[in-house]
Amino acid sequence: MIALLLAAVAAAAGAYAWRERAATSVPQEKVVIAISSSYVGSCPVVAAQQRGFFAQAGVQAQLQPHPSGKSALSAALKGQAQLATAADIPIMFAIMEQEPVSVIATIFKSDRDHGLLARPGSGITGPGHLKGKRIGVSFGTSAHFVLNTMLNRQLLAVSDVTLHNMPADQFASALERGEVDVVSTWEPYLGTVQRQLSGKGALFYAEDLYEIPYNLVGSKEYVVSHPETLKRVLRAVIQGAAWCRDEPAAAQEMIAAMMKPQGEKWRALWPTYRFGVSLDQGLLLALEDETRWALANRLASGPMPNYLNAVDFKPLQAVAPGAVTIIH
Repeated sequence: MIALLLAAVAAAAGAYAWRERAATSVPQEKVVIAISSSYVGSCPVVAAQQRGFFAQAGVQAQLQPHPSGKSALSAALKGQAQLATAADIPIMFAIMEQEPVSVIATIFKSDRDHGLLARPGSGITGPGHLKGKRIGVSFGTSAHFVLNTMLNRQLLAVSDVTLHNMPADQFASALERGEVDVVSTWEPYLGTVQRQLSGKGALFYAEDLYEIPYNLVGSKEYVVSHPETLKRVLRAVIQGAAWCRDEPAAAQEMIAAMMKPQGEKWRALWPTYRFGVSLDQGLLLALEDETRWALANRLASGPMPNYLNAVDFKPLQAVAPGAVTIIH
């Protein structure tokens, strides 16, 4: 009897070892993914690497850090990476510039990480106090779009304020010196700048104005020629998104190690973040709205693109058919 039990245990151990060898013997596809290392929306991709989901799916992923999604997208389009994480605004501008962009999935959404931070003594306690104020913003970014949307909501024109184009790392000093009254940006920069101001200043989020769809993209050439690789990547990223959603404490520590933010506001916002892989009609509608804004503000030129041509839904449809609700 004991001999039979030992034999059964040995057989089970052998089967487990075989499965482990099989998992590690999956042929690995090399993929360089450019990510924004300063944005929480990259969590599904970072988790897919650090939790071993890429390796299990047969992907040897190398994550290439960038300061923004715009920079990451540029790397993919230049052939320095195969895929990139990027928000809708950089994607829209790239397509308007005739770049061969192909979106394969949205991996993150949030409507509470963009907002305004006003310096102490500015008299600004909400969007209704922006008239006549000097506003710091990085032109051509999602923060620029959100600012315009806020102004429209208050029945204000761009001419009713004075805009100063500057990078995010200059926001705090510009506020401290009184060069601007308020800045428009996103987390973790909002929290970082407020911390540099010793926690002072009025902070208010654009909760119901803009939902950012954060995406996984590549060049059309790469996406069309690597369908099987993309299926592997998406399987891993789906697992990564689920882990970011279901293990918030561990996910926050992972992201904190990557971003090294000075503020903690983004942690409080975590319950509002939506991690998940999808392709829905909202992405196309957002791109069209942003194109109208860019054209009206002379930030881009040309006709309205057919954004459906910039989305390749086939890899995700093969892996998770229910995640694709985009009309095609």
